[in-house]
Amino acid sequence: MAGGYLTVVGLEPFFHAWLEETGALEAAWCRQAAEIRSIAEWIGLNQAISAMKLAREAREASATLGRRFLELTVALTGDPALRERAAAGCEVHLAAAFGCTGRALEAAPEIAAAAYLHQSLASLISACQRLLPLGQRQASQLLWRLKPAILAVAGNAEATCFVPALEIASMRHPLLSTRLFIS
Repeated sequence: MAGGYLTVVGLEPFFHAWLEETGALEAAWCRQAAEIRSIAEWIGLNQAISAMKLAREAREASATLGRRFLELTVALTGDPALRERAAAGCEVHLAAAFGCTGRALEAAPEIAAAAYLHQSLASLISACQRLLPLGQRQASQLLWRLKPAILAVAGNAEATCFVPALEIASMRHPLLSTRLFIS
């Protein structure tokens, strides 16, 4: 986009690669959060997520969105386990908040991870619509074509990831002369 690295033509391969790396890691965290029973494990998972998000911008955005999402789900559901996690006094990352919310709603961990990945990609594609000549129809078709990859990753996600170019781009983001998004 601003760096000229991403075009409409390159979006689908980029999002497939994102799913295979970052998406798989985020889905693994979501699934882990869905299976956590103790507050100590909850805090440990969120600390591990913080440690693995190298770019400050990505780490802060995930923690802000996670806290807000968990607060919203507590307010909507009144679930005591969600309330306990929200009050744990740690950063709450979005993947973890999504996973524990999935558990509270009695969704299987793989279903929670698939929903998380779908929501994440929908948000990324929406951002691309603002930054690239990507229309609504193209965006919807792109998300539809990514569904098989979403399901594959959600069912086989592992907590490993290596995406230095994405981390470097995230770290460069605050230095761009024009920024559409704060995070």
